[in-house]
Amino acid sequence: MDNADPLAGYRDRFSILDPDLIYLDGNSLGRPTRDGVERIQKTLHEEWGRGLIRSWRGEWIGLPEQVGDVLAPVVGAAPGETLITDQTSVNLFKLASAALAATGRTDIVSDSSNFPSDLYVLDAVAHAAGGQLRIASADRTTGPTVDDLGPLLDEHVGVVSLSHVGFKTGALADLGAITASAHDTGALALWDLSHSAGVVPVGLNGHNVDLAVGCTYKYLNGGPGAPAFLYVRHDLQEHLATPIPGWFGHADMFAFDPTYSPAAGIRRFAAGTPPILALRGAEAGIALSAKAGIAATRAKSVRLTEFLITRYDASLARLGFALGSPRDPNQRGGHVSLLHPDAYPITQALIDRKVIPDFRAPDTIRLGLAPLYTTFTDVWDAVEVITDVVASGAYREYPAEPEGVT
Repeated sequence: MDNADPLAGYRDRFSILDPDLIYLDGNSLGRPTRDGVERIQKTLHEEWGRGLIRSWRGEWIGLPEQVGDVLAPVVGAAPGETLITDQTSVNLFKLASAALAATGRTDIVSDSSNFPSDLYVLDAVAHAAGGQLRIASADRTTGPTVDDLGPLLDEHVGVVSLSHVGFKTGALADLGAITASAHDTGALALWDLSHSAGVVPVGLNGHNVDLAVGCTYKYLNGGPGAPAFLYVRHDLQEHLATPIPGWFGHADMFAFDPTYSPAAGIRRFAAGTPPILALRGAEAGIALSAKAGIAATRAKSVRLTEFLITRYDASLARLGFALGSPRDPNQRGGHVSLLHPDAYPITQALIDRKVIPDFRAPDTIRLGLAPLYTTFTDVWDAVEVITDVVASGAYREYPAEPEGVT
């Protein structure tokens, strides 16, 4: 399977310092790209070290928009619709606030499986507008559906905001159908693409999505804390006002006008000074995803997750595990979740044996299979290690309760 993999050569584009490590946490933090390391070094020593403030006159000033345009085809957007800026939660706050103000409505709809940080932000935005966050109950494994959301939609709802891929289960929501359902009641659809950008075709323009946010440090391999992105459909940009008007979003940032005047286009949603070093890492990771192509990446992702589920059926189902992700690849993103009552100590035992997954309370082991560097041999070997750790009882030597980062 590895020999027949058309994307096999992309693994060499990553800085892999320990070839014996099986890294299955690309849905949390991707590996560094070789080009990203080189770009950051060049920026550090040449653009910052030698150019100093003069480098703002070069590429720096326009990087958020330029890199956004590189990302655009990966998420199915057009040039000028995507901006690399701030962090996901900040971007979610900006777009949710702007959307509610534009619709003149007060309430937001989300679902019980959404990422908690998103729910915190959406709840705060709705309450600031004098409304409330309405939470639809979603199936633990398959995630939210149109039928789940429908009863909560009415003339008071201005925004429907969900995660495209569920962070715990990898469940892939029906972005097109849910967006259309939101539009039917006059609401705007705001999607979090953090677990789908770079691994699942999103098709923002194709599905007439209004707004989206996401991070660049998972499948886009931008680096820890790399800046996030936001998307605003072209025809909406002039009708939305950011609640955080910053100088980088000003029509003439160096006029230092005390009165805010928004820039034309997507740049109006910028706020403060962009983090150039981190942007260089994100630029390289995004460019590599764009070069591989989202169709080829998705095809390998499906093969990897299918292979893992086949290995689960053969080896892990008899050891007390349950499958926590949808079996249908059309309903599944890029990671597969395994459920086990001793998930945390099993995860710690795996890490000590150089297999890196991650744990999500109370009982979930997530295996993130990043197609650009994960091999089918990685999947086979990882399942062998998991089988040994559980069958031998080796995990019982580890603490049962989480401590720190999981």
